[in-house]
Formats: sequence, structure tokens, C-alpha cells
Amino acid sequence: MLYRENGQFKTSYRADQQVFPITQDRVAILALLAFAVLAVPVLADEYLFRAILIPFLILSLAALGLNILVGYCGQISLGTGAFMAVGAYAAYNFFVRIEGMPLIVALLLGGLCATVVGVFFGIPSLRIKGLYLAVATLAAQFFVDWAFLRISWFTNNSPSGSVSVSNLSFFGISINTPHEKYLFCLGIVVLFAWLAKNLVRGHIGREWMAIRDMDVAAAVIGIRPVYAKLTAFAVSSFIVGVAGGLWGFVHLGSWEPAAFSIDRSFQLLFMIIIGGLGSIMGCFFGAAFIVILPIFLNRALPAVGDLFGVEISTAAVAHSELMIFGALIVFFLIKEPHGLARLWSTAKEKMRLWPFPH
Repeated sequence: MLYRENGQFKTSYRADQQVFPITQDRVAILALLAFAVLAVPVLADEYLFRAILIPFLILSLAALGLNILVGYCGQISLGTGAFMAVGAYAAYNFFVRIEGMPLIVALLLGGLCATVVGVFFGIPSLRIKGLYLAVATLAAQFFVDWAFLRISWFTNNSPSGSVSVSNLSFFGISINTPHEKYLFCLGIVVLFAWLAKNLVRGHIGREWMAIRDMDVAAAVIGIRPVYAKLTAFAVSSFIVGVAGGLWGFVHLGSWEPAAFSIDRSFQLLFMIIIGGLGSIMGCFFGAAFIVILPIFLNRALPAVGDLFGVEISTAAVAHSELMIFGALIVFFLIKEPHGLARLWSTAKEKMRLWPFPH
């Protein structure tokens, strides 16, 4: 009953095309942002910041970039971890080699480098699609892993192959404590989510979705597949590259190429499948699910084993995570291909129409 738009009349085209056309949605989003900015830094402890909140925000951003490519444009990619690595190592080289380089500029330049690499490996999408395109993007993962392991220039000639950064700041404001890193990531994620939401609602977003639904028909009505596919790879790689920079600089602080292995690519793909393909909100749902579920299983499974007098090893918990992820992916692909975001939309529709039958 509280979630109805009775009396909310749209008197202009601009009002009708708002990102959140219902007042309750706008109020809820503003309240959520206010809570995230004002209350969370006060209530959360260091463990919550480091283990849950910061990884959730950065992985949400990476999933957002991947969802633009896979969910909105329909181009399958298994090289997301590679584009994150390019963004992280490019930002690192800009940051350490150019004196006085601002952190935010280094991250954006890392995203631009990831864009170039993403467009290069997206060129095969002009001729192939489906599983063949997935294999082509998988080649990016192996090539990038090899490059950052074997070419020492990328790691500033580090003998161990690992790199590290410290004393981060944003226009003179320190970003070294957990709550400062959290607020920094939150600001970037909110900005990119707002830009992506407006982008997919514009003409370029409609072109992506037309290519996704039927590329031949899209070409017949005047949409250029070359432009649509390569712009999807460019925008997706840029966002993923910035997320990779955040993952290295803000979350890890010190990393090596294994931090962006193929496991990361599959993890992000699982996020958008579970969260919802072609949904901005689904990126956040999927990231929350992937981040929280392992922590929950690590706590819950040993407790259940103790309850029944059975000792559950750490390896068994790790294997159970993989089995549960696989089962959930199969479940969502069969029962609800649009993921948790679709379930959320259905619940909102029920609230709008309750108590009337539908």
C-alpha cells in the first residue's frame, strides 16, 4: 500500500524519463545513500570494511562493466580478470613513474589502457559470437597473465613480480584508513552506476540491446554492428579497468598477477548471472551474494558440523562453496534467467498492485 504512485502525475517528457520515476524509489535511494555515507562509517568495524564492504563495492563496479558487455550487448567475455589486471598495472605505472600523479587520474588512465586492450580483443566479435567469442576473450586472459609475469617493466622491475602502493590521497585528502577507502570507493561506484544507468537508457544502450536480441535485424534497421559492439567493449573495459585499479590500490595494496587470474573472470560472470543479466541493480545483488556467501558458509558449515558431531574441514567448506555456486547458477539459468534483479522487480510489482489480484 505504501508503494503506489497514485497521484504522481508526469507533466513533462523529462519527468517521465527520470531514472527513478516513482517518488518512493527516489526517497529509498537517497535514504540508502545517506545511510551508506553517514551511518556505515560510524557503525562498521575494520573487519566489515576490509572483508565485506570494500570488496563488495569494487566487485559491483567490475560486474557493472561486465554486465554492459554481456547483459546489454550480448557479447560473451571470459577475459574480465585480464582487463582488471591491465587497469591495475597501468594505473600503477602511471602512479609510480610520473611524479605527483593524482590517484584518481592514475585510475582513469588505467581504465583508458584497459579500453584499448578491450577494443583490441573485441575485434573478433565483429565476425564471431557465442562460445567462439568466449574463447577469443579467454585468450586475453592468458596473454595478460603471461605479459605481467614475464615482462618485468610492467612491475617496475620488481624481482618478486609483486607491486605495492601506499600513502594514497585524493586531492590532499588521505585514503589510508578502512573507512576512508570505503568512502572513496563508494563515491566512484555511485558515479559510475549513475553514468551507466543513463548510458543504457540512451540511444547507445538501445543499440546494444538490439544487437543482443538479433544482430541481423539490428543491422537491417540501420544500427552499425561494428560501432555498437566495439563501444560496448570500450565502455565495459574502461569500467572494469577502473575497478581493477581500485582492487589493487585500495583493497589489496600489494598484489601480483594471480590476483587477476581466470578465477576472477568466472567469479564476475557468476555475479551477473546470479544478480541478473541486463540489470544495473543485479550487479549489486550478485556482488553482495558472492561476497557474503563464502563468509556465511565459513561460519555456518562448521557450526552445523559441531551440532551433529561431525568435523568439517576447511577444504570441505571451500569445495562446498564451489558446489553451491554451481547449483545456484544452474537454478537461475533454468528457473529465473534474469536473476535476483528479476525477483526484486516482481516483488515491487506485487507491492504496487496489492491487495488486488494479478
